[in-house]
Amino acid sequence: MTSIKNSVALVTGGSRGLGKALVEELYERGAAKVYATARDPRAVTHPDAVPLALEVTDPESVRAAAAQAEDVTVLVNNAGVLVGATSFLDSPLDDIRREFETNFYGPLLTARAFVPVIERNGGGHLLNVHSVLSWIGIAGSYSATKAALWSQTNSLRLELRPRGIEVTGLHVGYIDTDMAAQVDAAKSAPRDVAALAVDGIETGAYEVLADEVSRRVKAGLSGDLTALYPQLTEA
Repeated sequence: MTSIKNSVALVTGGSRGLGKALVEELYERGAAKVYATARDPRAVTHPDAVPLALEVTDPESVRAAAAQAEDVTVLVNNAGVLVGATSFLDSPLDDIRREFETNFYGPLLTARAFVPVIERNGGGHLLNVHSVLSWIGIAGSYSATKAALWSQTNSLRLELRPRGIEVTGLHVGYIDTDMAAQVDAAKSAPRDVAALAVDGIETGAYEVLADEVSRRVKAGLSGDLTALYPQLTEA
């Protein structure tokens, strides 16, 4: 278990949406310092957060951030992108690659850069923000990127355990943020999801299922595929 009190955290994509809520929640739990990253650090508005420029798809940017934030003990990989590449056959390959660069390789680059930092600081925690779409392929390459990130997280959990770093995966459906602004469906409040995520860090949870849809879909993985994909039964 990782205590947030007096910890030093870094949240990628920390200027808005869920990332901003995570920064706020970490400070409320007593974090000593929270780096909030953004492509343009001027977008970070939390009065206590430390703005930090970071482009997660750029190895040089990631290395520079790790060199600047040498006191981090908690890494939150929240930055992600949804470009609408819903068809593997018809969507532009560049869009599919962009989603993988941000949603899979981005967290991998930050993990590789910050694991040595966290280890030098006595151990800590890694939280990766997944999605219910990690488990159900209805959003094209976005689903694929989140499924791949889920697998990455599971592997890192085993690899980092002996190094004193715990790993939590956060799964959630729609959140009331800009990314889901056009979606007409039930949405979770960012603050509620952030609270559950930080609970998961503090309790050492392997996974946090932040809403009912995530719990239902996860439970359905052991059943027949037609339960998750009723389209398969249509004539």
